[in-house]
Amino acid sequence: MNDLSLVDPVARARDLAPAIAAAADAIERHRRITEPVLGRLHDARLFRMLYPRSVGGDEVEPAAYIEAVGEVARHDGSVGWCVSIANSIGLFAPYLDLEAARAVFGHPRATSGCRHASWMGAHGTVVEPDGSLRLNNAGRPTVRTWLFPMEQAQLLDNWDPIGLRGTASESYSVADLFVPEEFTGTREDPSLRREPGPLYAFPQQTLYSVGIASVGLGIARGMLDAFIELALRKTPRGTGRLADNAVIQAEVARAEARLGAARCYLIDTVTEIYRRADKVAPIDVLDRARARLAGSNAITSAVAVADWTYKAAGVDAIFSGSPFERRYRDIHTVSQQIQSRDAHYETVGQVLLGNPPEVLL
Repeated sequence: MNDLSLVDPVARARDLAPAIAAAADAIERHRRITEPVLGRLHDARLFRMLYPRSVGGDEVEPAAYIEAVGEVARHDGSVGWCVSIANSIGLFAPYLDLEAARAVFGHPRATSGCRHASWMGAHGTVVEPDGSLRLNNAGRPTVRTWLFPMEQAQLLDNWDPIGLRGTASESYSVADLFVPEEFTGTREDPSLRREPGPLYAFPQQTLYSVGIASVGLGIARGMLDAFIELALRKTPRGTGRLADNAVIQAEVARAEARLGAARCYLIDTVTEIYRRADKVAPIDVLDRARARLAGSNAITSAVAVADWTYKAAGVDAIFSGSPFERRYRDIHTVSQQIQSRDAHYETVGQVLLGNPPEVLL
């Protein structure tokens, strides 16, 4: 294992902050992470935090992962998103045979984001010889994942959203693609994993949602920090300095409390689950729901803080290149993602009231 893996990943993320911030405009413009920043992210092993040690990963505790992703996202939402997704994709490694897992995830520059990737993946159902769909243990159509080298895909260059523009999350097509069975698997059931350990007792989707929540918290933190800096120097026409306004003072305090509380709730919840997790048995439905609730609350809180910050900054927030404009677009792109659905609260409520849904990832 690289000696760097022994260093706190949060410290590694902080060390990269100036380079990420300096490249943010270029990342936005080119719709992908610049090669110098991409290289430094690989060197800092920030794409490998959740990868198993068996494939050269670091297997860090979830709390450190949450903090590191948030620190990266504080300086650029697209880079934070890519760090989160790359780590989440690595959670599929425990479901592959070791040789196949090392082929896909063992290379030190294995990562995600179509233009950054070395391997690609697709999810779909399995059709039996008689034309029926293969069912899982819950009696539902099983969803299987196929992994294949990136060169076998045709990228469509159609990633043109309002936010998170630098993630290179393009669509792709394949034709006459054959994927050997050893490069396929299902992430539906944590009991099917090859890799033991409390980190992998979490379903892949659970830690995926935690990562997205960390991105939201990081973007909102960057906006609030930028607003505090603005308030210390801005004097709107006909009024005093923003920092001397009693309303602004109170709202900054409320925003700080809301963001801090959401972050602590997320970290405390996931850490407590991790410390109780079995090395083999997956975490139960209640713990999955609790982690989902903490992640949903983090995203909701982050969006609320970002919205207040953007409004309070006034015209300073509306210009390209400001500390607010891109972050505002980025966090509202996060808010449209599946992990941000308000329906998650309903699902968690069902679990807490003793009426869990049939499927909870």
